[in-house]
Amino acid sequence: MQCFMLKYGNIMDTSLPELSILLPCLNEELGLPYCIDEIESVIKQYHLNAEIIIIDNGSTDKSREIVLARAEKNKDIKLISEKNTGYGSAYLSGIAESNGTYIFMADADGTYNFRDIPIFIRKLKEGADLVIGNRFIKKMEKGVMPWHHRYIGNPFLSFLVKKLFHVKINDIHCGVRAIKREKLKEIKLYTRGMEFASEMIIQASRKNLKMVEVPVKYKARIGTSKLRSFIDGWRNLRFILLYSPLLLFMLPGLVFFSIGLISMICLYFFQIELFSIRLYIHPFFYSSLAMVLGYQLMIFAGFSKIYAVTHLGDNNSTIINSFKYLNIEKGLIAGLTLLAIGAFMYLYIFVDWINTNTGQFDQLKNSIVALTLLILGIQTFFSSFMFSIIGIKERN
Repeated sequence: MQCFMLKYGNIMDTSLPELSILLPCLNEELGLPYCIDEIESVIKQYHLNAEIIIIDNGSTDKSREIVLARAEKNKDIKLISEKNTGYGSAYLSGIAESNGTYIFMADADGTYNFRDIPIFIRKLKEGADLVIGNRFIKKMEKGVMPWHHRYIGNPFLSFLVKKLFHVKINDIHCGVRAIKREKLKEIKLYTRGMEFASEMIIQASRKNLKMVEVPVKYKARIGTSKLRSFIDGWRNLRFILLYSPLLLFMLPGLVFFSIGLISMICLYFFQIELFSIRLYIHPFFYSSLAMVLGYQLMIFAGFSKIYAVTHLGDNNSTIINSFKYLNIEKGLIAGLTLLAIGAFMYLYIFVDWINTNTGQFDQLKNSIVALTLLILGIQTFFSSFMFSIIGIKERN
């Protein structure tokens, strides 16, 4: 049996569906009937070769009974259960059970118009790899979305992802999207919670997938919202930061190191007073601490970026090219050089102490500088081994 795909003009083998429609479900007994009716209507109208997969994520209402009853009437409706709770867990389970060439995802709460399905699939057939809805292009009815989501949470997180990962998506948490199965296999999604939405876009960006936005109308949900504003917002922010080590580690590292270095130089060469109090030894210790802390954070940034390149598929050309010029031997030499300078300074201080019995009070500054250099040298020496270990996969 063959099926003609309206608008696309493709003749397809219907032994497997061309389209898999995934709906995660947690206590959606009120919204499910509406969503299933809409999807079935679209499938019938456009002659889509599709399967409908509802992923129950621990519902305690009549959601399962509703789906099972509909599945008896429509063999293309499937109910699967995912015991691990979470937005991402439900989708990962549904993806594993799906068969379609194209995968369409949407919430089962009636907030989205399923008559947009043909538009999403057409965009994929025209060359897009991932199609995402944008709820903010079309006029949104008042009260449909909480104000802190509409004006704070969504814009802020979308802005971060746009700037940090160079994507042109303006609504990264839109719950309706479609993706080619072959591309979904490339990006390898893992997260189990609401951060799944961010992970998909970030990983797609790393794999240079073509992403396209489609304006969608966002409607008032049917039933009670399961979204936890602060917890889910934090999980998304945490995930974004973990995938952006330059912001998480490098920026604060540079700030701490710069403050420490500049203040140490000023305190070493100049007599500085603050509110008629001369700053001497105690601030010197804080300067040293700031330098060491900042340097360690910058090393963490390096670890993270190399790991992203060698294990997470990040195509950062700067990091990849650095392997040609930076290696373990150069790192060891740099570390030993800092250690040697610090040790020489301590030797000088020790000789001065022998000659003067007690040593000069000013040598306290030199002692702190020497100690700082020794610590930085040790950090550099052993971090060179760690950089090499993390980068083994890239070098091979």
